[in-house]
Amino acid sequence: MNTNRGISSYGNGNTISNNAVGNHARVIATPSAERIRGPLTDSEAPLDPGTWDIGIVTILSEELRSLCDELKLERHKEPGGLYFYRGECTTPDSTVRIVATQTQSQGQRSTMAALENLRRHYTPRLWALVGVGGGIHDEYAQIGNVIVSTEVVYYENRKINPLGDVRRRGEHRQAPAQVVHAVNAFFTDHGTPARIHGQLASRSSQEYEVYPGLIGSGEAVIADRDSDIRRYLAHYNEKVLAVDMEAGGLSQYWQENSVHDETNPGWIVIRGVSDNADKEKGHAHHELAARNAAHVLRLLLPFLC
Repeated sequence: MNTNRGISSYGNGNTISNNAVGNHARVIATPSAERIRGPLTDSEAPLDPGTWDIGIVTILSEELRSLCDELKLERHKEPGGLYFYRGECTTPDSTVRIVATQTQSQGQRSTMAALENLRRHYTPRLWALVGVGGGIHDEYAQIGNVIVSTEVVYYENRKINPLGDVRRRGEHRQAPAQVVHAVNAFFTDHGTPARIHGQLASRSSQEYEVYPGLIGSGEAVIADRDSDIRRYLAHYNEKVLAVDMEAGGLSQYWQENSVHDETNPGWIVIRGVSDNADKEKGHAHHELAARNAAHVLRLLLPFLC
């Protein structure tokens, strides 16, 4: 009959997982991952399961960098490989938890995928698109100004008739009432337009203006002042002040998720004007527009949260 020699174990305050039973049995202990690699870093630490207040989608690196600088966000890598940027901002009434991400590419589809990643990992109470856009209103949407939008006109749907007759069929969506009220309160306090000091050091002595207005959204990069898209949007609603390629995806994603049992987050679009959607369109003013947009988001936090 075999003699049971007992159980050998190796551990150091860890769950015992190495053991052996029987005559001549022995354990070859494998050191824990922490002893090999050292303690987990902040970016690898388990995610705090608490509530996240705002989930932000950006498209350009300048946009995300501006948000990180303005809101003091820090990079975090999820186990699956996705990168997010997280932080907290204190307002007079609360501490706002913020998470941001960057899409893989421009456009509505990549935006919807980024929103799904935010929902899956963080379930924020509010979605925000923050970054640059093209201005199409000569007075209000000058370069450096910021447009705050709770209404989106998606212009891509159209019917193509014989002889080149194209008739666009716009879709118009508005953010939930509580977001609209928050934006209205911001402009009540700050005026319309709100006048804010520039965020770039080279423009700190200058003011830019912040306007409420509609965003026209589709798949086109518009660099023609005589574009039929610009004409259509001006005819659709003269309060369409800027254009982008992502806000339609945001409003569509919100619409399609409104059938879920859980609370559907509100949404807002904040676009710094980096060009006038004409032949002068380029990258020269991306940083200016992105930094101004990020700053406006920070000013809106006490109203949104």
